[in-house]
Amino acid sequence: MAATRAVTAPSRKKAAKPAAPKKKAAAKKNVPVAGSYNAWKQFEGKQYTGMKIGRSHKWNYDAGVWRETKITPDLWEISYEVVKRRAGHAPEGSGVPVGTGYHWYILANQQVDKINADDYTTKMSGFKFKLAHKRASKNKWNASFGIQRKRMISFLQDMITQLKSASVPLEFSYRDIAYEGEAIPVMETCEEGDCVEWDIYLNDESKGIIRKMKSGWKMNGVTDKGLIKAIAGILASEGS
Repeated sequence: MAATRAVTAPSRKKAAKPAAPKKKAAAKKNVPVAGSYNAWKQFEGKQYTGMKIGRSHKWNYDAGVWRETKITPDLWEISYEVVKRRAGHAPEGSGVPVGTGYHWYILANQQVDKINADDYTTKMSGFKFKLAHKRASKNKWNASFGIQRKRMISFLQDMITQLKSASVPLEFSYRDIAYEGEAIPVMETCEEGDCVEWDIYLNDESKGIIRKMKSGWKMNGVTDKGLIKAIAGILASEGS
């Protein structure tokens, strides 16, 4: 059947009204980077300054020096010194002044694989917690060692609670490989049972932390998007 086109009667032309003056669009306020960085923000009822929750940094580390001494069959003492450099450049006026100091406590998985007589690959994933900071204009930390010690104990207790929390079992096949493990919720990112981050363990190996973002699920150090999608599918169904 041939397509038909509706025809309407021509309408009478009306006298054109004078155009109303256009309103000027409100100018966007450009907040200086330094102002945004130093502005007070809210997180779970507490105020903080600095980088906004959810944003991330990427750093490149120079050739550093890692030293370790064996204490027991399973316990080692370590030290590590290196200069880390921002990937790219900091926006003008952002960040803290030169001379600022931080004391972090790091709790992480280190996955190491020997590739020849002298070389190993190494990968770390985990958490770091700020115990104290020192402003560039002052020569004193904002918390005494006693307070820092209490904060460290509190952080470790939270990590123990997290490890004891109910995990999500992971069992699937991908590219002819059977995977079995679990996803441990990162409790600080959970709200009403919906968690943004999970610590992933597969086939008795730490795979790192998977993070739910607006653009999808991401895992630092994991380039196989199919594997990420397989894990995310199980976690998404768990939350539904």
